[in-house]
Amino acid sequence: MTLAPTADPTTELVVLLTEDGTPCGTARKADVHHTSTPLHLAFSCWILDDAGRTLLTRRAAVKRTWPGVWTNSFCGHPGPGEEPADAVVRRAVQELGAPVEGVEPLLPNFRYRAVMDDGTVENEVCPVFSARLAGELHLDPDEVDDSRWVDLAGLRALVAADPQPFSPWMRWQLEQLQS
Repeated sequence: MTLAPTADPTTELVVLLTEDGTPCGTARKADVHHTSTPLHLAFSCWILDDAGRTLLTRRAAVKRTWPGVWTNSFCGHPGPGEEPADAVVRRAVQELGAPVEGVEPLLPNFRYRAVMDDGTVENEVCPVFSARLAGELHLDPDEVDDSRWVDLAGLRALVAADPQPFSPWMRWQLEQLQS
């Protein structure tokens, strides 16, 4: 399988949002993540399988935000005018090198703000989806350093024992998915 090219952060646009979630402009992805990151649109996806497992990925060490941490299957940013569910389908091929199917909303109103140790902020309205893998993984090394399948109960135990190796958004999503 040929990997879809990774989106170029110097040209990729993210959708900026007002406090009530209304689109109000765009910014280059390369310019948006800093110590005063504006609110913007994103998405998060959990790949699930029939055995009740989810695909965890470790963010590549070269990533601008939260490099090297374990997180849910993949995340990204819809482009201007792109529906988040369509961005899930597009981004799965870019990041995981595999198509997905059965994209379903899990937490359509998820929003978070997180600050890295260096002061870099994530500030996103981030609908959360589930999907099924529809092909073999061919991970993009610029996006993902590693992956593993974990059952949800085991993931909850891992996070409870030591939350540090996991992205803050994944931990918060996992809490909300329990209820």
